[in-house]
Amino acid sequence: MSQENVEIVERAVAAINQRDIGGYLACCTDDVELIWITPTSEVAGASFEGADGIRRFFADIADFNPDFNIAFERLEAVGTDRVLAFMQLTGSGRASGISTDAETGNVYDLVDGRIKRIRVFFDREQALKAVGLSE
Repeated sequence: MSQENVEIVERAVAAINQRDIGGYLACCTDDVELIWITPTSEVAGASFEGADGIRRFFADIADFNPDFNIAFERLEAVGTDRVLAFMQLTGSGRASGISTDAETGNVYDLVDGRIKRIRVFFDREQALKAVGLSE
C-alpha cells in the first residue's frame, strides 16, 4: 500500500499544479484537512477542511499567487499510511509581484488509499519529527 500512497500524493500535487480541483478531491477523503504550520506557531492561521476548504485553497491560489507551483525534492512512504514529501513552492504575488520560493516538509496521512490530512511544515525538521525520523 505504501507505493500506492506515494502515487496518490503525486497525483494530488499534479492536480494542484494543473488547478484541477476535482482531480485533487478525488485523491482525498471527504473530511480532508490541509494545515500550514510555521516554526513559531503550531497552526499558522491557515487551515482548510473538507471539499469547501480545498475549493477555498484553490481560489486563494488563483487570487493571490496564480503561477504557484510545487516541485518534489524528496518523496517517500513512511509506514503503511503516511507519506513524507520535501517540496519547493514557487510563484509570485498577483498584486505585489513578489516572488515566493519556499521549502516545505509535508506530511500526508492516508486512510484507505486517500489523503485525510496534509500538514505543511515550513521547518523540515518538524516534518521529520512528525513522522518519527528525527529526535
